[in-house]
Amino acid sequence: MTYLTPRVALVGDRSPAVRSHARIPGLLDVLAERDQLVLDAYWIPTGDAGAPGALDGFDAVWLLPGSPYRSEAGALAAVRTARERGIPFLGTCAGFQHAVLEYARNVCGITAAVHGEADPDRRQEEQVIIPLACSLVGHEGTIVIAPGTLAERTLGATRTLERYHCSYGLNSAHLDRLRAHGLRFSGTDESGEVRILELPEHPFFLASLFQPELSGDGTRAHPMIRALAAAAVAHADTTTPTLEATS
Repeated sequence: MTYLTPRVALVGDRSPAVRSHARIPGLLDVLAERDQLVLDAYWIPTGDAGAPGALDGFDAVWLLPGSPYRSEAGALAAVRTARERGIPFLGTCAGFQHAVLEYARNVCGITAAVHGEADPDRRQEEQVIIPLACSLVGHEGTIVIAPGTLAERTLGATRTLERYHCSYGLNSAHLDRLRAHGLRFSGTDESGEVRILELPEHPFFLASLFQPELSGDGTRAHPMIRALAAAAVAHADTTTPTLEATS
């Protein structure tokens, strides 16, 4: 039986001005050389991500930083596809924000939910993502991880120091409803503000407001990125036989 190299969709509007985007090629090399996790990665602009079949055949979806996206609809479609099909998913920074927005609309039934950056004039109760009280652009801070969560298993610790580059976060007014519908918030800053989310019933669904792409000097992939790569390998191993049987 021949196993294919896992295919990973890097969903985002690639730009050399976005530091995390510039880090991605090197991190993919590190995963292959240091961790023996070889991935076949494709950049998919948000404008293409919502097209029918755009994410067919992928073993993982990584929704990258870089908001506002050129296509909010495409970014949300990428989240929904990964969530509903059980495809390993990682959302970082804007990926976290849009994972919340997609869940609020399509699972919690908050059909009027918006992102405050895209719709600043809407009522705040409709803004699931709102401006942070203090911008985290260029900030580094401690994250407290809930025990027994995917985040703890992934990071191997209950505290971690992470880097941010964002100005928007979750509107805490929606926390209870999101939790009631199954979303788990497994990491907070030291003041209790949400910084990591996960979906316990999903094979691998994790998102962070911080940017693991910016961790360290780029010579070692962040544990969240390694975990996504490992989940992609596992997904490819379970789906390849089915693909061969139907070919």
